[in-house]
Amino acid sequence: MADMFKGNDDVNGEAYDVCDDQEGDRRPFKALLDVGIQRTTTGARVFGVMKGASDGGLNVPHKTKRFPGYTKGKKVEVTGKKGKVTETKQEEATFDAKVHRDRIFGGHVTSYMNKLKKEDAGAFKRQFSQWEKCLAANKAKTCEDIYKKVHKAINANPDRKKRAGNAKPTRKVVTPGKAMVQQDSKGRKWIRHFRITTEMRNANVAAKFQTAMNKAKN
Repeated sequence: MADMFKGNDDVNGEAYDVCDDQEGDRRPFKALLDVGIQRTTTGARVFGVMKGASDGGLNVPHKTKRFPGYTKGKKVEVTGKKGKVTETKQEEATFDAKVHRDRIFGGHVTSYMNKLKKEDAGAFKRQFSQWEKCLAANKAKTCEDIYKKVHKAINANPDRKKRAGNAKPTRKVVTPGKAMVQQDSKGRKWIRHFRITTEMRNANVAAKFQTAMNKAKN
């Protein structure tokens, strides 16, 4: 299925429909975007997710009206020599795919990182220290280099690997029914209290009665 419905090989910001590149009777999986309560403004990240799904090989019906780089057509009034409006023209809407492509590959993030690094080294370290390590580890200079490398790896092996569980549990019960000690990966410990069940509460009451009876006999 993944080989039959291959995604977009040339991510250039242009509109892409997987149905146009496919041959045969079978059709790609169709999905409809449900924005929920998200704002549908031009350039909203929800449309970035939709673009990624579309380039990945899903048939998501859409237009370019909400992508970065789209400019809505406006009415322009033409005035004469005396300043009076002589006619009104309707400008056509335009879409600049280069602006969209720059946003897809994080060009705006790279620009902000470089600017912040020059102006405020402390703020850069707080916000992008992990990004700087990631770029250095992958021998990349920009976010685009990282994104292209990730895209290439996903296309080579799109199967999702299940993460292995923690072999050493970090929770240990100290007093059954009352509290437990939790420990994180750095060895820090804390006590967490939680609500007990009816069975555990009855067992605690019976244990107290038994202790009291033993003391009375002695």
